[in-house]
Amino acid sequence: MAFSPDLFADYPPGGPLPEAALHPALWRADQLARPRGAVVASGYDELDDQLPGGGWPLGTLTELLLPHPGVGELRLLAPALAALQPRGLAWFDPPAAPCAHLLQALGLDLRQLVVVQPRQALHAGARRQLPAADILWALEQALKSGQLGAVVAWLPARLPADALRRLQLAAQAHDGAAFLLRDAALARQPSPAPLRLALRSAGADELQVRLLKRRGPPATAPLVLALPPVLSPAARARAQALAEVAAAAAGAAAAAPQPRAAV
Repeated sequence: MAFSPDLFADYPPGGPLPEAALHPALWRADQLARPRGAVVASGYDELDDQLPGGGWPLGTLTELLLPHPGVGELRLLAPALAALQPRGLAWFDPPAAPCAHLLQALGLDLRQLVVVQPRQALHAGARRQLPAADILWALEQALKSGQLGAVVAWLPARLPADALRRLQLAAQAHDGAAFLLRDAALARQPSPAPLRLALRSAGADELQVRLLKRRGPPATAPLVLALPPVLSPAARARAQALAEVAAAAAGAAAAAPQPRAAV
């Protein structure tokens, strides 16, 4: 689209941004976008500084990509979920039963949590690869209802072609947060989610967060966040060992040229 040179004549240096007068959703590529709707603070100041609007967006999808469950994703989301839980929380097809003790330590009230499981139990291998149609339907209906503070869904790698697009459209009718947790191998596949982050363990109580997609300039370096220390000694040792393995794998991968992540 072409613009007249006189269009910005009335905007002196230091004045209001001209794009604000054109459309509230317009933003410059070298700046973080203004949020289209409300946000909820993540509970991590350094992460909020990198998120458009200064927090997790409401009314849209946020996609978190993990090498495997349990890298610290729930501890990352816990402050936002605790803030939104008075309206109710729903988890869709989590990989394991929620641990009441740990959730309470993170400030989450299990009385505000509904866990939705697929109607037919699948063996572990199939569950990671094949979508459960009833879970996708229930998730879409929950988003369309607009009655929940937040939804968290663990989705498989393979989905129907239009599944994410339908969920994004449904999320626009939902004034809460919507987090999709998926496999890290999908980082190079396109997604309609406006915000995508890749997570991996950086230690027993540390999480590396890499912003793959946001409304704004590309992030130059990953963040390392300090997570609440709620792990048992045995779990802490396992997490530390996994972090060391992940760091070694990441170092080997960095030595080879990588294609740009799809958005």
